[in-house]
Amino acid sequence: MKISELARQAGVTTKAVRYYESLGLITPERLANGYRDYTGDDVRLVREIRTLQQLGIPVERTRPFLECLATGRAHADDCPASLASYREAIDQLTERIEALTARRATLIAHLNAAAHRGSGVAPPGEGRSRGEDYLTLPADLPAPEADGAADHLPGTKAPGIALFDTAGRAVRLDALGPRRTVIYVYPLTGRPGTDLPEGWSSIPGARGCTAEACGFRDHFQELLEAGAGRVFGLSSQDTDYQSEVVERLGLPFDMLSDPVLGLADALGLPTFEAGGMRLFKRLTLIVRDGVIEHVFHPVFPPNEHAGQVLDWLRANPL
Repeated sequence: MKISELARQAGVTTKAVRYYESLGLITPERLANGYRDYTGDDVRLVREIRTLQQLGIPVERTRPFLECLATGRAHADDCPASLASYREAIDQLTERIEALTARRATLIAHLNAAAHRGSGVAPPGEGRSRGEDYLTLPADLPAPEADGAADHLPGTKAPGIALFDTAGRAVRLDALGPRRTVIYVYPLTGRPGTDLPEGWSSIPGARGCTAEACGFRDHFQELLEAGAGRVFGLSSQDTDYQSEVVERLGLPFDMLSDPVLGLADALGLPTFEAGGMRLFKRLTLIVRDGVIEHVFHPVFPPNEHAGQVLDWLRANPL
């Protein structure tokens, strides 16, 4: 057969076939007129080269597999030399993965440092006391009811609304991209010296927003390493209020503000009334490629929730 027919059957280009010939991986017969004559065996060899390339094995290192086929073996990896080539390719991939993981960790460290630069608040793990009062929750904190109010959300498309974050950017929830975005939704975060609504600690699921935010702060790097592309906190508090929270708590991620609870109305999120305000009930959305992939509701205890999200990401890798 002609080179064009070989290329068609093997699913490669004629240029690729000529390259394989130049390396001596295939050696077609020559007709009396000097033209190359390819056979079904050549098609098999070229298909094997293409398959190995797709696995990440360079063309130049496919020779042991082709020689294995030439000995009459049913499979190109039936020979010891082929297995050795597999191991070599795996070792090289492992080195690349380790190098990329180290680079990722360095980038995350730079992100943490940049997020805290000029804030006067130390990044997580640097001079921070773990005994801060806002992390201490009452032992008898009432747990929210598993009422199924968010059961309809998995598989739902994210609404095409834009919310402002604490960096001043408009963030469209339906355009967050193919990476997983973690959005933890909470009622409101208190400030030192600012009164919370009356009876706040007795409302199931109300108290613990600051502790929850600190949990996401402290697990932020691990969340990224587990596959989260971005993390946002979201409440009905205005952007200026949330900016103070980001500064005071040293959060390495931005918060989203939804003062009119547009997200609750668009998705049917559960809310409650307190202090004359309508507030979000606590839940967390995992959004991927414009669709809500997973929902955590109810969330309890809030100070351990970031770890729960981390466990889910690790158990459900992409």
